[in-house]
This record gives sequence, structure tokens and C-alpha cells, in this order.
Amino acid sequence: MTLIRGTDLTLGYDGQGIISGLSFSVNDGDYLCIVGENGSGKSTFVKTVLGLVEPLKGTIEYCGGLKRNEIGYFPQVSGIQRDFPSSVMEVVLSGCLNRHHSLFYTRAEKKRAEEELCRLGMDRYSSSSFQELSGGQQQRVLLARALMATEKLLFLDEPVSNLDVKTTSELYGMLSQLNASGITIMMVTHDIHPVLRDARTILHFSHNGYFFGSRDKYFETEAGKTFMKEAGHDK
Repeated sequence: MTLIRGTDLTLGYDGQGIISGLSFSVNDGDYLCIVGENGSGKSTFVKTVLGLVEPLKGTIEYCGGLKRNEIGYFPQVSGIQRDFPSSVMEVVLSGCLNRHHSLFYTRAEKKRAEEELCRLGMDRYSSSSFQELSGGQQQRVLLARALMATEKLLFLDEPVSNLDVKTTSELYGMLSQLNASGITIMMVTHDIHPVLRDARTILHFSHNGYFFGSRDKYFETEAGKTFMKEAGHDK
């Protein structure tokens, strides 16, 4: 079942296209890695899928009962964002704000937040200050926050930035488990490891166009071979 479909898209700003002729689809249960050169359109793609900017041409459809505000988004995390003067529970609950129409969280939302923290091994920190957590713990809390918005699809933008090797491996392991539980994963990354181990589908942006297809087909292309070489994994 298709969740998101883009057809003949031109992406860009102020009438200036960055990439054109883009067609892709994200299916239920997929693990899509979005890779490619800096400045080739990855950030614009993220904003377009989230509805923050409109495509210059073409259409994006949300299918299979998925609504745009039901995408669990995990943004790139800056130092400022890590300094939220909030409790862990408050940060997690804020994940449902895009679908919230009240000044107060419901009992069901609070219960769901507790369940997501428990699933990610962070339930004992629910009353702790977010800014006092380690980087890896903060990533888990922000992942729980993204899960509050969705039961179908997580969209992550460079989720392992500034994390050490151990914490990075743990986060990828959690994403793999979430995917195995039925949650669709879309992830922008420069890291070869999820591309090699977890991805089923690859969307590669370059200044000369794009590739969209299976992981195996990707590694047969020049773009895929170059990506492997630059990551030190010649195939």
C-alpha cells in the first residue's frame, strides 16, 4: 500500500527549480534512505513532503489513510534545540501539538507518551530535565516525540549528527526495530551504514538528476558506486 506518492515534481524556491521530473513513492513498511550531494535538493525535498513549501510543478499525494500532519518528523537537532528548559515528558507530549486543539493534553495522550518512553527505554527519565540528558538520551526522547505524531511513518533528517559510534549504532537499532514493528521509515543521511544494512529503497539526489529505486539497483549505478567509494566501502 502506498503512503506517499510524488509525480513529475519540480522542487525549488522562488520559481527556481533545483530538481525536476522527480517521481517517487513510499510504501507501507518501507525503509527509504535519502542520500546525495550537498545543495542537490534534499532539504527542499524534506520541506516539500512536510508541506512547508509547495512543489513548483507536479503533485504529492498522501495515501493509505495517511494525513500530512500524521508524519512523525525528527528534524536535525541544533545545540539550541538541545537546551529546551522542559521536562522529558513535556518534550514528548509536544509531538502531538500539530493535531492538538486544546490547551491541555488528554489522559490518552499522556498514557501514549509514557508508552513511547517505555518502548525506547526512557520511562524512568520522564520527570527529568531534557537539557541535562546525554546526547543519546536526548535523541531517544526526540524519537519518542516524533512517534507521538504517527502510527505509520517516521521522517528523520540526519538523526545521528554529532553522536558517537555506540549511540549511533543504538539509534539505528531502534529504527530497525520500529520498522520491523510496521512503522515506515524515511531518513535523510550521509551515513553508509543504514544504506547498506537497513534500507530497502534509495532516493539519491545529485546536481545531474536523481535515482529512485531498490538498494540493489542503486549499487549498480555510478551514483551508488561513488557513494560507496566515498564512504570507504568499495564494492
